[in-house]
Amino acid sequence: MLLLWVSAVVASALAAPAPGAGGRRRGEVGAPNVVVVVSDSFDGRLTFQPGNQVLKLPFINFMKTHGTSFLNAYTNSPICCPSRAAMWSGLFTHLTESWNNFKGLDPNYTTWMDVMEKHGYRTQKFGKLDYTSGHHSLSNRVEAWTRDVAFLLRQEGRPMVNLLPDKNKTRVMEKDWKITDRATDWLRKEAVHLAGPFVLYVGLNLPHPYPSPSSGENFGASTFQTSHYWLKKVYRDAIKIPKWSPLAEMHPVDYYSSYTKNCTGKFTKKEIKNIRAFYYAMCAEADAMLGEIILALRQLDLLQKTVVIYTSDHGELAMEHRQFYKMSMYEASAHVPLLIMGPGIKANVQVPNVVSLVDIYPTLLDIAGIPLPQNLSGYSLLPLSSETLRNKNELKTLHPPWILSEFHGCNVNASTYMLRTKRWKYIAYADGASVLPQLFDLSSDPDELTNIATKFPEITSSLDQKLRSIVNYPEVSASVHRYNKAQFIQWKQSVGQNYSNVIANLRWHQDWLKEPRKYESAVDQWLKTHKNPETT
Repeated sequence: MLLLWVSAVVASALAAPAPGAGGRRRGEVGAPNVVVVVSDSFDGRLTFQPGNQVLKLPFINFMKTHGTSFLNAYTNSPICCPSRAAMWSGLFTHLTESWNNFKGLDPNYTTWMDVMEKHGYRTQKFGKLDYTSGHHSLSNRVEAWTRDVAFLLRQEGRPMVNLLPDKNKTRVMEKDWKITDRATDWLRKEAVHLAGPFVLYVGLNLPHPYPSPSSGENFGASTFQTSHYWLKKVYRDAIKIPKWSPLAEMHPVDYYSSYTKNCTGKFTKKEIKNIRAFYYAMCAEADAMLGEIILALRQLDLLQKTVVIYTSDHGELAMEHRQFYKMSMYEASAHVPLLIMGPGIKANVQVPNVVSLVDIYPTLLDIAGIPLPQNLSGYSLLPLSSETLRNKNELKTLHPPWILSEFHGCNVNASTYMLRTKRWKYIAYADGASVLPQLFDLSSDPDELTNIATKFPEITSSLDQKLRSIVNYPEVSASVHRYNKAQFIQWKQSVGQNYSNVIANLRWHQDWLKEPRKYESAVDQWLKTHKNPETT
């Protein structure tokens, strides 16, 4: 079993020839196999950040040594379903109108896996997909629809930790381990016997926090849970306690997010450190699942013939910026891991270019030698990882020097748009006028503590113009606003006069029950502002 002898096997694997060295190059004997492993809520900075000694990730490090790491990879929407919709479609969120965790792609949408299957690949997927509709509750839906209402309601349980009593328990996230077992069994029993190439997708839930057990599924995923086995792999002394801005000085959208995530109360340094330590332990467990897949490929002599891609749908704030969870454009939430290794992929290469999850679709088709559609938002990453570039100017022709991320769901009270370039991160909200933008110089302020939008108006204006050339974000925001209001009205009519009682029994109940008329009045005022949401 992997978890009992992982160190020895990793050492042996590291001594083996690199998968891209001497292996079959793309197009020589036939298209390579492809394995895509996607976790949930994995902070991409953990895969590369210099000096990061908080935990060891042996199989991610194996992929770094034998493949290409993308140092600046981002989600196109920091929440599960819209992010995955972008990954599976190759299109930006506003183009597919994947607004939230219950409005993703049409079930009949043609994904990259469908295209690869049509071109002769045997396809197989296990685990979390969530690109048509992700996990959500009625609370999630109502919270997203009413985010424009002028009230504050706690939408999540207070973040907490839970240490399992069994000190030797290695399979904490049992569902993910079963998914991993199914995937490795398929490799051993079916994939190894195939005459042609295959593509295997494995979707994990870790290191996403667990639902709070005290209040059931509808209380939100606010529990960071692990065992002593994984916690011992975290170096507590290396854990950084993030700096927080005073509540009164927070950006208004950040304050709303912190409040709805139940993070505006007092937290001790020990609480914060524990949450971060448990999160890192959950990342270590996810890395071990990736390892099971890699080791199975190696044992079956498939590793030299297979391109392996590891990434995540988004990151996890883990108490940075006084928040947990995602739904934010800050690095911890928006920065994702992206590593590729296999035949034709350069080993031990780190690519600094900004890339994003919409690039997965064209990359997979390029690996398979399939012509790329012309309408995709993304670009193949193969030229950045498998070709020798003679000069920096050549880089610019391979991928635009920017990426776009956007968010339209719950826990944030305005549609959010992030334009990331080499140095700058520009974040615009709603119509671009009613909410102040944010600008961060990531070269000098990697923790994003100082908004310099007003200090550098020329740069802010230039980046805003560039963002508007990519997406008419005021128009998109208005479209989402109309959608949210229409959905809420439809739901309100479906439950009749008891809508307030229904809300009072969702996870909002702690706030709503205290002053129901106050919140009902705020909803009434919101509905009266634009009586016909389809024409506003």
